[in-house]
Amino acid sequence: QVQLVESGGGLVQPGGSLRLSCAARGIIFSIYTMGWYRQAPGKQRELVAGITSGGSTNYADSVKGRFTISRDNAKNTVYLQMNSLKPEDTAVYHCNADILALQHRLRSRDDYWGQGTQVTVSS
Repeated sequence: QVQLVESGGGLVQPGGSLRLSCAARGIIFSIYTMGWYRQAPGKQRELVAGITSGGSTNYADSVKGRFTISRDNAKNTVYLQMNSLKPEDTAVYHCNADILALQHRLRSRDDYWGQGTQVTVSS
């Protein structure tokens, strides 16, 4: 069974930094696009940043220049470095990945989500 395990959330003051990590666990053959989404209370989930298996990245306009997404393919892990955090960045952050893995003894490509990690930016 494939799982995405997130870590690194917490409480930080405005202007501070946090680094989120998301590791994919299971019998994995390939990981394609990985990304981070966030959902604030009363708002829809939105894409924060994405990265392809080749390393191409894209960002929401609201985080460009402040957040950096990266991945370590050997560790099946994606990171989100968040700098110059603002109160409006407060949300639950979810990792997402497109993965080819062994599922129920079959090779299967599916979209997976992490459980979410809370990021709170407040003084």
